[in-house]
Amino acid sequence: MAKLEESPRSLPGERSMQGPRGGGTGPGLSPVGSRTLLICTFILAVAWGQMNFTGDQVLRVLAKDEKQLSLLRDLEGLKPQKVDFWRGPARPSLPVDMRVPFSELHDVKDYLKSHGLVYTVMIKDIQVLLDEERDTMARSRRLERSTSGFSYSSYHTLEEIYNWIDSFAAEHSDLVSKICIGNSFENRSILVLKFSTGGSNRRAVWIDTGIHSREWITHATGIWISNKIVSAYGKDHVLKKILNAMDIFIEIVTNPDGFAFTHSMNRLWRKNKSSRPGISCIGVDLNRNWKTGFGGNGSNKNPCSETYRGPAPQSEPEVSAIVEFITGHGNFKALVSIHSYSQMVMYPYGHSLKPVPNHEELFNLAKDTVKALHKVHGTEYTFGSISTTLYTASGITVDWAYDSGIKYAFSFELRDTGQYGFLLPASQIIPTAQETWMAIRTIMKHALRHPY
Repeated sequence: MAKLEESPRSLPGERSMQGPRGGGTGPGLSPVGSRTLLICTFILAVAWGQMNFTGDQVLRVLAKDEKQLSLLRDLEGLKPQKVDFWRGPARPSLPVDMRVPFSELHDVKDYLKSHGLVYTVMIKDIQVLLDEERDTMARSRRLERSTSGFSYSSYHTLEEIYNWIDSFAAEHSDLVSKICIGNSFENRSILVLKFSTGGSNRRAVWIDTGIHSREWITHATGIWISNKIVSAYGKDHVLKKILNAMDIFIEIVTNPDGFAFTHSMNRLWRKNKSSRPGISCIGVDLNRNWKTGFGGNGSNKNPCSETYRGPAPQSEPEVSAIVEFITGHGNFKALVSIHSYSQMVMYPYGHSLKPVPNHEELFNLAKDTVKALHKVHGTEYTFGSISTTLYTASGITVDWAYDSGIKYAFSFELRDTGQYGFLLPASQIIPTAQETWMAIRTIMKHALRHPY
């Protein structure tokens, strides 16, 4: 069987996703041109403090059967890891998207070809998109400084988001309050916005975004939705009914350490930043660290894996803070955990193919949710249970929520379906948020009308 080389051609300073890595050179350059580009990208990377992804590509593979899926899964087990799965091998009907470092492209493409695995290049050079994203943020920041405003159509850093949370809660104190539910591994505050018209221990809805730090569209959507709630409360009679009976809690930055790291060093970082003695790789996938189904299929015991589950259920402070808050409150009726990308609305279970008791109700609600979303901009979403729609995933937020008595537990995968993946342009923030809001509003409306 053809295999990838265990010690592939590498550029100086090349490392895996676990830490800083030198930039690759683009294909087709002369040796002199390659050296010049490498020096330039290195200087820029140092100046920005950011990992450089020049020449890295995202390949899409359509596996024909389980055998081909298995060949793709073998890529993840290689050391050092050759690929970063953006959409992992799940079932033949779903495409597999993977980022391949420039230094590995030749070997990985040879591997795919030798096994008859057909691929297309979804993103030709990741660094081009990252440079555009950085330039757009810089322009927006200059505009915000000159106008003393906050742009809901731009991506922001953790500091900018936390400053906005402070101002937003102060400005709308009649409806909004800020709660600190704990601290991250690196001791950052974990903040939640509470939207309430008064009363104690009322029925409640939980929304979280950004549990995977590289999914920037989710944070931006959470911010826009928060502003939408305060601006629409007096005009939207359905929202008014919801807030007169229920409280809404939104955790915009569920993984503050990882999110800060995506801005300071590695834009494509997924996990949190926890470290443990004797383990060289950093971080736990917070969406594999929950108690329900912990350690099962769709999670990984290897600390270097992007889906590393952690040493024990709820070992991570970011997860345990949510667990303690939600269980301490005791009256949450709906939960929406927002991810990207793939355009899906899903419900439990992820860790099991077994249908949940109210499967039919959740199926119909998901269908209504997708319809409401589609009406806004015509975006097509698929829906169903997580294990049958996407893949088996154990130790995830919504499974824990459902088993903890939250009957309406949903996971969203926002735009897009792979053209940009985790690097969705800022121009799509507002349309994404608008359609997502109508989807969430549909779930909240159902929870209001079907109390339990």
